[in-house]
Amino acid sequence: MSDVKKFKTESKRLLDLMINSIYTNKEIFLRELISNASDAIDKYHYLSLKDGNVPSKEYEIRIEVDKPNRKLTISDNGIGMDYDEIVNNLGTIAKSGSAEFLKNLDNADDKTKELEIIGQFGVGFYSAFMVAKKVVVETKSIHSEKAYCFSSEGTETYKIDEIEKDEVGSNITLYLRDNTDDDNYDKYLEDYEIEDLVKKYSDYVKYPIKMKQEEEIPLKDKKGKEIEGKTEKVLVDHTLNSMIPLWKRAKSEITDEMLNEFYKAKFNDYQDPMISLHISTEGMITYNALVFIPSKAPYDLYSDKYEKGLQLYTKGVFIMDKCKELVPDFLRFTKGLVDSSDLSLNISREMLQQNKQLEKIASSIEKKILAEFARLRDNDFEKYLKFFETYGINIKWGIYDGFGMNKDKLKDLLVYNTINEEKPITLKHYIDNMKEKQEFIYYASASSKEQVLAMPQMDLVKKQGYDVLILKDNIDEFVMQILQEYEGKKFKSINQGDLDLLSKEEKEKIEEVKKEKKSIIDKMKEILKDEVNDVVISSRLTDSPVCLVSTDGLSFEMEKVLAQNPIETNAKAGKVLEINPNHELFKAIEKVYDDNDDESLEDYANLLLSQALLMEGFQLKDPVKFSNTMCKLMIKASK
Repeated sequence: MSDVKKFKTESKRLLDLMINSIYTNKEIFLRELISNASDAIDKYHYLSLKDGNVPSKEYEIRIEVDKPNRKLTISDNGIGMDYDEIVNNLGTIAKSGSAEFLKNLDNADDKTKELEIIGQFGVGFYSAFMVAKKVVVETKSIHSEKAYCFSSEGTETYKIDEIEKDEVGSNITLYLRDNTDDDNYDKYLEDYEIEDLVKKYSDYVKYPIKMKQEEEIPLKDKKGKEIEGKTEKVLVDHTLNSMIPLWKRAKSEITDEMLNEFYKAKFNDYQDPMISLHISTEGMITYNALVFIPSKAPYDLYSDKYEKGLQLYTKGVFIMDKCKELVPDFLRFTKGLVDSSDLSLNISREMLQQNKQLEKIASSIEKKILAEFARLRDNDFEKYLKFFETYGINIKWGIYDGFGMNKDKLKDLLVYNTINEEKPITLKHYIDNMKEKQEFIYYASASSKEQVLAMPQMDLVKKQGYDVLILKDNIDEFVMQILQEYEGKKFKSINQGDLDLLSKEEKEKIEEVKKEKKSIIDKMKEILKDEVNDVVISSRLTDSPVCLVSTDGLSFEMEKVLAQNPIETNAKAGKVLEINPNHELFKAIEKVYDDNDDESLEDYANLLLSQALLMEGFQLKDPVKFSNTMCKLMIKASK
């Protein structure tokens, strides 16, 4: 009796997209199905090494063509599937959550974006419906006595029947679509087309991909002697792939195209990787590795569900899919695999995590990846900027994480926009172009150059002609706190502490002004004592009337970031209100002070503070009071 089930919602959506040719490159269906077959054999072989009751065998992936019935079958003698696995693996998207899939799909604004989203999910099996009007899967699991047949025409439902099948493994049969003016599906029944596709996409698969092909051989008599001039056509098994893993080939034999195709097939991406690394080492540490940096960050890279890690093989045998010990958190976006003959086959996963050889391999891979980033920075800065735009936040996190334990090996990879440069620059570039008497590396937190230039704290910095790093990410100021300095030059925020940019004569003049205005400043301190830590005559303002700066330690930007974390809601930066004594507004305040107009002085003091808070991006406690005070002073000034 048949068990008819409906596809899960997200699977039905995906099927619709497949059938409507969201994937313009239909030929990848064979790559996907062969990759799934290879994975199934990997799992069986790994199980046979762990469990003495699971017999080893000669593995193979087989392709069979039935031209009269327009059928194409891909078979494997891997681990197979039981009933629940059929439902989970074929009836829904097993590797990705339903909500995440639909959310990303619904947010897509064009077909290209939809393709990008689909490419981020484990949808290899579904690609079969790009070329097939019906798909039948006959499978028997190593863990089950029963065998099952899954069948679907890619509509609302699929069917599961119990069948007879002696061998463990899976057969996937595709009933090809009818040809159209735009698409010739018959080509996928041609030997030469299949052979080309296997060579193009799956040549690295380490299991033989076999197909019977017709050959013409001499006809023999009953005694086995060849009959002259007579031939016959027979079907002979041909292995279509080289079965030499790409990562074990010599570097001279590997092209960029081969690396790109391997990456896309292995990691379900439709774009070439941004960076590819083929690593082969011998000696104290012996391993081969292929490491890739995707062109775009995985959609879930910063979610709790994202799993970092490289695939791990030993002596060509698959051990685990995500070996997290092979990459640090700040390189979590890397994809790839490592194959080492120095790791024991019968070692448990728990023991692997403590394996010293694994730690050495991880350290070696990290160094080679960082060296490649540095090489790219020095030789192709435009491409490096694209890399940093995509993954720079991870490099910054690597500096901050672990109390700065990685700062020395990552700091030279940082790039920042500045107010004086058109493009982002490295810290080394900043140092090399500092003014002769400049003592600090100045920075400001803002989303754009225009915002930094508009800051009142920039008055004196602009006058000196100093460049200023523009910190756009929340983590940037924390990075500055960890680094402290670069090549002997300390980092300094333009809105924190004393900038110390005045000449001796200018400092003496400011001190005189401070003494002269002490009484009015003390009065304003008293008025604002519950709102700020101090009120001072500014030594940094030349054009603006007022600014707010933080005391040394926690900055305003850090306060805002920590405020988003409920655990850190009480973290506050010390606030200092700086007033420009040469501005007309201060002269107006002096007048009301001299007139003993305490009410107006209080209004002016609060108005100045509100203005400074708004410029720093803080929300006012009482916006209505601010508006009323401003109106009150404007009316009074008009009389």
